[in-house]
Amino acid sequence: MEQVITLDYGSGGRKTSQLIDELIVPALGNKALSQLNDGAVLSGREKLVFSTDSFVVSPRFFPGGNIGKLSVCGTVNDVAMCGGEPKYLSLAFIIEEGLPVSELREIIASIAKAAQDAGVQIVTGDTKVVEKGKCDGIYINTAGIGFLRKDNLSPDNIEVGDKVIVSGFIGDHGTAVMLAREPELLESDIASDCAPLHRAAQKLWQLGDDLRVLRDPTRGGVATTLNEFTENRFFSIELQEKGLPVRPAVHAACEILGLDPLYCANEGKLLAIVKADRADEALTLLRECSEGKDAAVIGTVTATYPGKVVLKTAFGGTRVLSKLSGAQLPRIC
Repeated sequence: MEQVITLDYGSGGRKTSQLIDELIVPALGNKALSQLNDGAVLSGREKLVFSTDSFVVSPRFFPGGNIGKLSVCGTVNDVAMCGGEPKYLSLAFIIEEGLPVSELREIIASIAKAAQDAGVQIVTGDTKVVEKGKCDGIYINTAGIGFLRKDNLSPDNIEVGDKVIVSGFIGDHGTAVMLAREPELLESDIASDCAPLHRAAQKLWQLGDDLRVLRDPTRGGVATTLNEFTENRFFSIELQEKGLPVRPAVHAACEILGLDPLYCANEGKLLAIVKADRADEALTLLRECSEGKDAAVIGTVTATYPGKVVLKTAFGGTRVLSKLSGAQLPRIC
């Protein structure tokens, strides 16, 4: 590791993994934490799923949402991806002196609506105010608790031949935030996909053990998340470029901004690995809810390139997709 922390360490890519693997896990590792999932399954009379997340997005307001909506959806989704039915959230604000009360009121209203839409209750919290210049307006931390409804979701379950499914168009959130940050670059109606995914996840739980793993591809996007599945394993994941659902407007914006939709953050999409002969059923289930109406099969698990994620391009070539390197899009969540 470097001698100081840089923005790269918060990108969700290689340096984030390095920070976790070399600094955090050696000091704090235990059976639950060392799984490095988005949440932990905890034993008790009834198994619980527990997750926490912090939100520092800039700008605080963007097309399709704001930091308040994002904080609820992000934690609800992490619980759901671990097989949990989200029930309760904590909510903590760190507010910079000088934040307009009108902005805080709008953020809290968004939190209330998102929690109602997701069927969760905010049951505890905290508020701190720091001096001007010590925080970029407002930071939010949430923690979520849910009851385990689908166990044994893990990349360890993945088998050669399985299919990779995404619940809809990719790259919307990261592109929307970038354009909101630099509105003079391009006029666009691209909006964040920020949404709770528990309903879509619950649909897929019906597949039983033929559903191998779920994950929401936030920081680092689809490519980085899939690398977390293949890393140090015997199998590879091959994506088909022609099958990737990317909105034309997002594709055009990424071309102009020098971004790749596969590495852009998503806040309302899930990735699922399912047994090949259940893939069509999985698509049907996802399309029964609004969050999955544009679901598509985007790839296959193979043994051709062990430990790697590769893209079969529209021109017949093969491109290796590694983890995000550097801070391509800081402060997107």
